[in-house]
Amino acid sequence: MKKKDTIKDSNDFNSIIKNARKVSNDGFVIYYRKNNLGKNRFGISVGKKLGNAVFRNKWKRRIRMIATNNMKNIKSRGVDYVILLRKSGVELTYQQLEKKYLDLLNKLKEI
Repeated sequence: MKKKDTIKDSNDFNSIIKNARKVSNDGFVIYYRKNNLGKNRFGISVGKKLGNAVFRNKWKRRIRMIATNNMKNIKSRGVDYVILLRKSGVELTYQQLEKKYLDLLNKLKEI
């Protein structure tokens, strides 16, 4: 995932979460909405309740790697995605987490 394809601004995060549609399972919640940029952008969030900064950064790196490896499965263009990790997702292995992510991508294709 390239830096220009990420969502960094907290106002963007908040507006996407408030005004977007979502799909979820027991590992993730993915908020998505169309943008006018013609490219997909991703934002990853791990809540403070889950752990300290080292813990949260470790999980963000894992999620970023999963999203980067599965970019080919996302067909649509011009969509903002915010990926939130749930508390129950922390207990999963990397392979299980990747499977949960792919399940959500398949749900997005159906919508």
